[in-house]
Amino acid sequence: MTDALAMAARRSARVGPPLGAPIGPPIGAPIAATDEPAWVRRTVIGVAIGFVGLFVLVPLAAVVVEALRAGLAAYGRAIAEPAALSAVKLTFLASAIAVPLNVVFGVAAAWAIARFRFPGRSILITLIDLPLAVSPVIAGMVYLLLFGRQGLLGPWLTDHGIKVVFALPGIVLATTFVTFPFVARELIPLMESQGAEEEEAAIVLGATGWQTFVRVTLPKIKWGLWYGIVLCTARAMGEFGAVSVVSGHIRGRTATLPLHVEILYNEYEYQAAFAVASLLVVLALASLVARRVIARRVEVI
Repeated sequence: MTDALAMAARRSARVGPPLGAPIGPPIGAPIAATDEPAWVRRTVIGVAIGFVGLFVLVPLAAVVVEALRAGLAAYGRAIAEPAALSAVKLTFLASAIAVPLNVVFGVAAAWAIARFRFPGRSILITLIDLPLAVSPVIAGMVYLLLFGRQGLLGPWLTDHGIKVVFALPGIVLATTFVTFPFVARELIPLMESQGAEEEEAAIVLGATGWQTFVRVTLPKIKWGLWYGIVLCTARAMGEFGAVSVVSGHIRGRTATLPLHVEILYNEYEYQAAFAVASLLVVLALASLVARRVIARRVEVI
């Protein structure tokens, strides 16, 4: 009898806990992400925090300190300089044109890729990722070779009095190129995961395509769309390489904020350069805050 009970106990131990017994640690007990010792986890976390502090926080702090080194009066003069105000205006204007264009393209591309299967779909996805793989300087050179005075379309544009490079149109084109993946790349996986059942039901009930988009699709993707807009705007305002090639660096006319910082630095106006650069830091921090707010909103939903 005793041997039989011992064999049953060993068999139950191999099979697992009895029926109804809780599986896993007790409720409320902490669960370790890994089995590594505590000192390993602390070391990894410390290295990550140290890396971020050394390569992100310290440079940002240096920009603010150098911008305010000569006092608030000098900081205000550098910001209020006509060339600096022109750079701010041009940066916001180029972003205000490029971002809506990318929103229209991103929504249309995401709708087509997520809802349809068509020849060339994989090529379209690859082309959307192209600006992430190509150097912005190369993109600017392509526009220069196309629309410059000696470019492919340059003579025709000159004969018709149309100026693209070294003017606002070239800056907008370059900014649009380097930023157009962001909205599409946020919406494509979102729309694929949501499926098309609700849109199909709306169409079966008699809704038009526009009504389906406005009342069904847009409310479902609005936070992903806002997320893409924030990323696209931040990238547009901070773009340097492509805009540097097509703008001509004309101070007070075709210089955006990043280009104006470079011009001031090359002219040894360090305090003014850091003062203008601090505006870009503020824009970057605002973008991060907006990105975090949207991410939390998505998590709540």
